[in-house]
Amino acid sequence: MSLTSGLFSGISGLSALGNSMTVIGDNIANVNTVGFKESRVTFQDVLSQTVATTAGSAQVGRGTSLAEISSSFAQGSFESTNSSTDLAIGGSGFFIVRDPGSANNEFYSRAGEFRFDKDGNFVNPSGYICRGWKLDETTGQDQGTITDITMSSFTSSPSETSLVTMIMNLDSGADNSSTGSNTALSGVWDGADANGVFLADDASVYQTTLKVYDSLGSTHDVTVYFDKGESATDPVWEYIVTINPSEDLRTILPANAANTGLLARGTIEFNAASGDMTNLTCSLNDGDGTWTDLTNADATANGGYFGVPSEFIAGNPVNIGLNFGTRFNGTSWANNALSTSQYSSASTTVFQSADGYGAGDLQSVSVATDGVITGQYSNGQVLPLYRVALAKFQNDQGLYKVGGNLFSETRLSGDPITGKPGSNGLGSISPNSLEQSNVDLATEFVKMITTQRGYQANSKIITTIDQMLSELINLKR
Repeated sequence: MSLTSGLFSGISGLSALGNSMTVIGDNIANVNTVGFKESRVTFQDVLSQTVATTAGSAQVGRGTSLAEISSSFAQGSFESTNSSTDLAIGGSGFFIVRDPGSANNEFYSRAGEFRFDKDGNFVNPSGYICRGWKLDETTGQDQGTITDITMSSFTSSPSETSLVTMIMNLDSGADNSSTGSNTALSGVWDGADANGVFLADDASVYQTTLKVYDSLGSTHDVTVYFDKGESATDPVWEYIVTINPSEDLRTILPANAANTGLLARGTIEFNAASGDMTNLTCSLNDGDGTWTDLTNADATANGGYFGVPSEFIAGNPVNIGLNFGTRFNGTSWANNALSTSQYSSASTTVFQSADGYGAGDLQSVSVATDGVITGQYSNGQVLPLYRVALAKFQNDQGLYKVGGNLFSETRLSGDPITGKPGSNGLGSISPNSLEQSNVDLATEFVKMITTQRGYQANSKIITTIDQMLSELINLKR
């Protein structure tokens, strides 16, 4: 075995340690790179050469070589940010992103710097689109398969009103404002009045108004008038439900009819001793001077409330349920914890609300630990939009680094296993956070020192053998 074999052993050490220093340099260079995973070099000896000795045969080492450059997927620390779309994964898993130039070219990343671009795509700084599931806005359940997270619209569609709630106290000591039957209010309503005085101020004891929404999100005022029964001790109040006659587009109405804008009438009966509601009736205006009495069965079919049909747009009827704080449970009218009463105090509205809402603009988004992206809209709606998907692999070390904080799957890594954050061994999402590089500078500096010394020692092998060869050549002189 010649001295030149020793030269090649030294060269192998220089080559391997040089690559090791390159890996160390790459780790240190990415010490502040979001989601970066440090690499580690391991060495192995080269197949030894067998030589003859007096004791038989022996082996002489021929140097070293790189055994593996592996990545450490240990958790990096989290940095808090002021962006709700900055996401970090606490635990196992990778974000799934798609190359915008290729429908099937997916990559995987631990870096969660995401933003919505001008086209509504949820992208990282390189423009790769984050993937997830679209959610049903009503149930919040996942729909279909994994797809691009893309906001096709930054507005919330309007929803028409289906229930109005009016909780009042009606003064038990009030006087009757009109004469005649308990439907006298409907008899003095004049929706065709040229001066716009549809009901005289002294025709009712109390009135309350609230806004409702049609299917296009436009608002309309619904006014309910109340009048006391004919005597001071009468526990029955009458009411009428009205809208502005100019907005009443029911096709059953003749032109300029006096009952335009008058939707329904009814009675509220109280217990004279306790002041609690005991019964409720409702009749619908047929538009031709006749009325249709609703039954308790009609209330049962409408969720326990009497439904009042109205029409604010041509051909789009809206059925508005009336909730005075009592609901028909199939057997009787049962009062809620907060219900309309008849006490000896001034008539007043205790509470009122109407469901439905107008169109709204997206104001902000938030992300939950289970990856659900929720939109907050100017109309008060909070709607689930998408769920961020995560992927894991049987062999993370088999992933291929493609740059840009991205990995791609290989035959060695196996196929990705996708799932919801926080399930099936996948980590949870931490919003307003970014996972930092897991590079430990102290460890890298120690590795740098040992690598440098190893490189120097191998270079000494080469210079020493060179001197030995020089001495060999000098034997000739």
